[in-house]
Amino acid sequence: MTGIAVLAKAPVPGFAKTRLIPRLGAEGAAALQERLLDRALATARGAAIGPVTLWCAPDETHPAFAAARARHGVRLARQPEGDIGDRMSAAFAAAPGPLALIGTDCPVLAPADLLATRDALHAGADVVLSPAEDGGYGLIALARPQPALFEGIPWSTEGVMGATLAQAARAGLSVRCLPTIWDVDVPADLDRLAASGLIPLPLVGRG
Repeated sequence: MTGIAVLAKAPVPGFAKTRLIPRLGAEGAAALQERLLDRALATARGAAIGPVTLWCAPDETHPAFAAARARHGVRLARQPEGDIGDRMSAAFAAAPGPLALIGTDCPVLAPADLLATRDALHAGADVVLSPAEDGGYGLIALARPQPALFEGIPWSTEGVMGATLAQAARAGLSVRCLPTIWDVDVPADLDRLAASGLIPLPLVGRG
């Protein structure tokens, strides 16, 4: 069994998907975040490889998180303070076994990707990564917690994936990389998202 952690921000205007506000407006960016959250949870539940925990920021009190728990049957947890590395490391530390961690920014991720992740871990990989086109990654899975993978990483830069691989090599960890994926971070990504059909067009156009 491989657990799944989904890290998500509450869909609050001005808090979620702030880099998309110039294109969508604060309300539209928050609405998109809520739709991305729902898709990520549907993907996680659809894989059916283990229990799903939704790690919520700033806390689990937003109505969207309660609705997600009711709709998808997931457990809620509060993201701790710290940078994204601290928060991801905490999710792995809390897991009783192998864990795959995703965010909400990569709607192209599918249940098949999580199944492939589980299989790679079961085959002996210490680390599984889905590289993202922007130099980061959209999925990271570990057979057991590896705090070093989240230390000294230049988060939110194109160097994230390379630095993570370097840390894994220094620790002597075996790594399996899945096909490269794309995420939704900046206004230019919205045209690709709309063309993909993954998110309903009326929602993307809201602002």
